[in-house]
Amino acid sequence: MAEGKFVIEVLKKIGEKIEEQKEYLTELDQPIGDSDHGINLARGFGEVEKKLPTLEDKDLGTIMKTVGMTLVSTVGGASGPLYGSAFMKAGMAWSGKMEITMEEFLEGLDAAVEAVKQRGKATVEEATMLDAMVPALEAMKTAGNGAGDAKSVLEAGCKASWAGAEHTKDLVATKGRASYVGERGLGHQDPGATSFSFMLEVVKDSL
Repeated sequence: MAEGKFVIEVLKKIGEKIEEQKEYLTELDQPIGDSDHGINLARGFGEVEKKLPTLEDKDLGTIMKTVGMTLVSTVGGASGPLYGSAFMKAGMAWSGKMEITMEEFLEGLDAAVEAVKQRGKATVEEATMLDAMVPALEAMKTAGNGAGDAKSVLEAGCKASWAGAEHTKDLVATKGRASYVGERGLGHQDPGATSFSFMLEVVKDSL
C-alpha cells in the first residue's frame, strides 16, 4: 500500500491541509480549549516539513518516529504529546519496514490509538480525538476483512471518523481543557477529532 516516498508525500499534504484548516480548527477550540489547536498543529507540521527531505531514504518506522518527536517538541497544549505519541507508536509498529500493506497500516493505527488512550488516560465517548480514531479503525478493520481494496477501506474509515467527530457535539468532555467547561461544551465539535479526520482524509485522497 505505501512506501517511504508515498508516506513523505502524504505527510507534506497533511501539513498543507492543517495549514489550510488552522483557522477553523482554532475556532473549534475557542469555546472549549485554549484557542490554539489549529495554530499549534500547523506550526508542528511546518517543522515536520523541514525534516522530510532528510528522511527520503529511511524506513517507515524512522520517518514516523521523527514526525512524532518533532510534534512533541514543537506543538504546545495537549495535542503535541498526543499526536507525537501516536506517530511514534505507529513508527514502532513499522520499524525497519520500507513499505507496508493495508493490514500493517491498520496495525500502526491500532498502536497509535493505544498510545493516545494511555497518554491521555482517555477512552471513547469522552469528547476527544479517540471518538474519531476508534470508529475509523473499527470501520477499516471491518471493511478490510472483506478483503476490500485500500481505497474503499479508507473511505469507510473516513466516513466513520467524520461521524465520530460530529458525535463529539453530543458528549460532555471529561478529559483535557474541554472538561473545565462541562456541559457548556455540548454542541461543540472536538478539534482533535476533527484534525484527525482531516489527516485520514488526506491519506485516502492520496491513494
